[in-house]
Amino acid sequence: MKNADISINQHNETDMEKIKEIARRNFLIWNQALETGDQKKVAELYAESATFLPTVSGEFKKGRSGAEEYFKHFLEKHPTGEIIDDEVQMLGPDIYVHSGMYNFELDTDGKRGIVQARFSFVVKLKEDGGFKILHHHSSIKP
Repeated sequence: MKNADISINQHNETDMEKIKEIARRNFLIWNQALETGDQKKVAELYAESATFLPTVSGEFKKGRSGAEEYFKHFLEKHPTGEIIDDEVQMLGPDIYVHSGMYNFELDTDGKRGIVQARFSFVVKLKEDGGFKILHHHSSIKP
């Protein structure tokens, strides 16, 4: 299924499941980029004008360079993410919000540990089937 096959006008359950499938596939692509350990590969998934409120930083990151700067340090923890619960909402024919709860397994003090977090991605779909992250917010679950 190409991203161009979805539309904000599609509201039936089958179409929403397809949209959710696209969002989850894009999350897997993002997670696989994390697993490479290369901050440039992760940052390439963000739009040039992206905004980012990271999980383990109090800074407001702006642009692809801000994402790259954050991931340079975050990737040292060898993160692996897993969605626990999620929803997708269409904002336009090619923009969606993917939000929910995810867990990250991270290296901390020489041990692997789980960080429970909340997330939201605002994603712009591209005609070629790709995507760009416009905004990403992630925070540790209180």
